Amino acid sequence: MSVLPFDDRDGTIWLDGKLIPWREARLHVLSHGLHYGGSVFEGERAYGGKIFKSREHTERFLKSAELLGFEIPYTVEQLEVAKQQVIDDNGGGDLYVRPVAWRGSEMMAISAQQAKIHVAIAVWAWPSMFDINTKMQGIRLDIADYKRPDPACAPSHAKAAGLYMICTISKHKAERNGYADAMMLDWQGRVAECTGANIFFVKDGAIETPIADCFLDGITRQTVIELARRNGYTVTEKRIMPDDLKNYSECFITGTAAEVTPVREIGPYNFQPGALTRNLIEAYTAEVTPK
Repeated sequence: MSVLPFDDRDGTIWLDGKLIPWREARLHVLSHGLHYGGSVFEGERAYGGKIFKSREHTERFLKSAELLGFEIPYTVEQLEVAKQQVIDDNGGGDLYVRPVAWRGSEMMAISAQQAKIHVAIAVWAWPSMFDINTKMQGIRLDIADYKRPDPACAPSHAKAAGLYMICTISKHKAERNGYADAMMLDWQGRVAECTGANIFFVKDGAIETPIADCFLDGITRQTVIELARRNGYTVTEKRIMPDDLKNYSECFITGTAAEVTPVREIGPYNFQPGALTRNLIEAYTAEVTPK
């Protein structure tokens, strides 16, 4: 399958305060962020040229950097303006939005106090991945070998690049085995999340989801919990063990890319995408659609 490489496209990218041609948005091979994981990012989605919950994403972006011990040299307001500028300059529409910040090349050792903090914002076309009928068939998930670490061992609430290394490994293995993604457990063997999405289960008309204490409490996750409660569903955040999965009738994942996507299989466990999941897909679609 031919894939358009991300370093060779038309358009513009916002880099360190100004829009530049896409192909000129470069960093040095000895950038500290590349070698030591000193990078944070956001995954956002624009619908009709407007980012859904943009400010919440920007605030988390700044918080992630703080958790990694560096300060992004732009305010929330400046980044909000910059994101909209990039969207408008690239034609608007339905887009994926990727702000990223990283430590530069001034130092090359564990210490990086003098490294410049660079910031870039890129956008690219990202239409809805499935129509409702295709989506309701559900996806298949493997169970990952790697586990989400103890929050005493990693900055779990930062959207930090280094934390996604085990996600890439796990997703690649799942895809090699014919699955769409993998569900990850936490360091104590409890259900946590997928490689890039949060996970929910349905039992007796009520929704249950793992407590987000060692993984990211996604903005889409928060939105879906709010929508579910608004629509009369009970949502409980609780500890869920793998063996509990046999007791659930429906399962779905949430994320900027996934939006709300039903699951029909996780390893040996099977689910039937149903009315509750469909209702939340429709409620989420209505929520993100510009009024």
